[in-house]
Amino acid sequence: MQLHNLKPAKGAVTSRKRVGRGEGGGGTTAGKGNKGQQSRTGYQSKNGHEGGQMPIQRRMPKRGFISPNRVSYKVFNLGQLDFFIEKYNLTEFTPDNLYINGLINRTDLVKILGKGECTAKITFKVNAVSASAKAAIEAAGGTVEII
Repeated sequence: MQLHNLKPAKGAVTSRKRVGRGEGGGGTTAGKGNKGQQSRTGYQSKNGHEGGQMPIQRRMPKRGFISPNRVSYKVFNLGQLDFFIEKYNLTEFTPDNLYINGLINRTDLVKILGKGECTAKITFKVNAVSASAKAAIEAAGGTVEII
């Protein structure tokens, strides 16, 4: 036996089936499934079309309303401020300082609310402040600036 005489075993190698070449090629569907529009050339399905079944966006219930004009703030209470000032060594309570310390995102707006007590004499540069919080901060000797 020599290398040029080697052959595969009988029946081990079969020729491939030429699908999609008409009835003479065996008449299979060439990976297209069965009959109908989806097996034809140029077929495009629409986004979200579920074959006549009620689409999912219509099956789901509608709940509530979200105003596109809503302004949402990251809220800090006066009772939390002493902890943040001590932990992060804040000399000024500003959105930039809060962002640097990872407490808010870059685009967040900051609002101070009056729950708790304020003992720190510090400058606040925030987007909004409640009336009770402003009074408590000024009574403690601090200042509030709306930016």
